[in-house]
Amino acid sequence: MNTQNKIYITASELSESLGISLGQAYKIIRNLNNELAKNGYITVAGKCPRRYLEEKWYGYGAQLSSKGGMSIESGERP
Repeated sequence: MNTQNKIYITASELSESLGISLGQAYKIIRNLNNELAKNGYITVAGKCPRRYLEEKWYGYGAQLSSKGGMSIESGERP
């Protein structure tokens, strides 16, 4: 399955994409999941919705590239 089609990003994918340690990736995901839980969303430990990460990390319209880094999509805010 293509990385961009997955709903959730894992800590290992985040670590590779951002060039950070696995522990730091888990910390980021835990913080994002805590924010989601406070707003009443169901969360999955060790995974974070890809769109939520992209929104919080890059702003609207940005995506993590499957090769690492980021790519910008044009378009309106969802």
